[in-house]
Amino acid sequence: MKSVAWSEKHAVSKLAQLYGGCLRGAYVVPKMKLTKSSIDRVAKPGLTTGDALYWCIESRGFGLRVTPTGLAKFIAQGRVRGTNREVRTTIGSYGAWTVDDARRRAEEIRHQLEDGKDPRDQWRQSQAEKVTLRQVADQYMAREGKMRPSTKAEMNRHVDKVFATWRDKPIAAITEQDVRKRHREMCEAGLEGRPAPGQAQVSLVTVRTLVNFANRRFKREDGSLLIPHNPVHSMKDDWKQFEPRTRHVEMDKVGEVWNRLRELRAAARDANARSGVDLIRFLMLTGARKGEAGSLRWDQVHLDDEPAKCWWHLPNPKNGNPVWLPLSSQAVALLRSRPRAKLPDGRDHPYVFPSTAKCGHITDARAPLERLRDVQGVASDGSGVVSSHDLRRTFVTAGFSSCGIDLFKLELLTNHVPQGVTARHYLKTSRLQYLYTEVQKIGDWIEQQGRITAARGTAANVVQLRA
Repeated sequence: MKSVAWSEKHAVSKLAQLYGGCLRGAYVVPKMKLTKSSIDRVAKPGLTTGDALYWCIESRGFGLRVTPTGLAKFIAQGRVRGTNREVRTTIGSYGAWTVDDARRRAEEIRHQLEDGKDPRDQWRQSQAEKVTLRQVADQYMAREGKMRPSTKAEMNRHVDKVFATWRDKPIAAITEQDVRKRHREMCEAGLEGRPAPGQAQVSLVTVRTLVNFANRRFKREDGSLLIPHNPVHSMKDDWKQFEPRTRHVEMDKVGEVWNRLRELRAAARDANARSGVDLIRFLMLTGARKGEAGSLRWDQVHLDDEPAKCWWHLPNPKNGNPVWLPLSSQAVALLRSRPRAKLPDGRDHPYVFPSTAKCGHITDARAPLERLRDVQGVASDGSGVVSSHDLRRTFVTAGFSSCGIDLFKLELLTNHVPQGVTARHYLKTSRLQYLYTEVQKIGDWIEQQGRITAARGTAANVVQLRA
């Protein structure tokens, strides 16, 4: 076959006929009787530089694909009846499937196509029915820029701990009975042997969210929902309506708490303990959320010689509204007293309240709060227990009842978008340095309460009257 006597097209076609294969640049798709011997002849490495297709001359739509490495797979092809959709699907590998088994499977696929069904839709449905709760959660959290780290951590805790037995279970297999049983177990014993009805409901909200997401992401063959009935919806009538929490530090105990925290800081055994106490003091002075203050970085803090120009920044708060908040002189003094910790490589630590925890900052500040139990009547509900979020309510209560600050200003200082139309549309809700006077009032009041409590303890507040 000299190039001068043979055209490229003619030469390639002749080679395809001789070798029963489709060589690089071939212009024909060869047909042959698919048998074990014929497949063994063409399923060899190096015969082609691209995938070669061979169609069976005995069974319509039944074929073989051979890769350049010699890997052979049976395929089926046809058109979905009533549409212009041409479907080619892989049956399986030669060796794992015999020729006869693959031919029968190809006939089944052809019958499906004749019935107007796309076998690929059936495959997608079967795969969707296998997707687990953990896999759905991973896909839900992988959406770019959609979730805050704290929200992801909470969802992971629900999936891996509250629903540990469901973790690797297909989400479509979670039933209403499963949901009711787990809800009852959480209400009675929680995760630590104590009743946790609130946690039971919050965790099931996670399941409800993931089921709704799975229904948006995955469909059945006919396009209907993967999970027609969300199993958590049946719990709506059984859920309790919890009253909003209002617990805070009693106003006449604020000074005692403030002084106790100063004592705890002075007696702190290490840097971690000092960070925890300072974080609690910072929460009292700012009304911040624990997670937002705990993860505060030094590059989010601006300290100036002029008090009204000092601020701290929340770039990604819970409500999605980036905010620059003023700092009272007491908060500035606290931050200036914080030593700049060092990383193992000698660089400055990025966090204001660093910790040896994996995340690098304080996440659990319960230890100093537990030490406040000996302050009699510290909590407004008489429990003697105060949480970090109770300090946020204490900040608002002190500002409103003791300092006479307007409630909408306190909403702004705690980064709650005001509900009033005028406030929402006309007030600055991000750059809040203009509220320095208000935050300073609260800081001064807390400090004053500390002095009054200290004076009461030493009788320094008693004046001897003249006879």
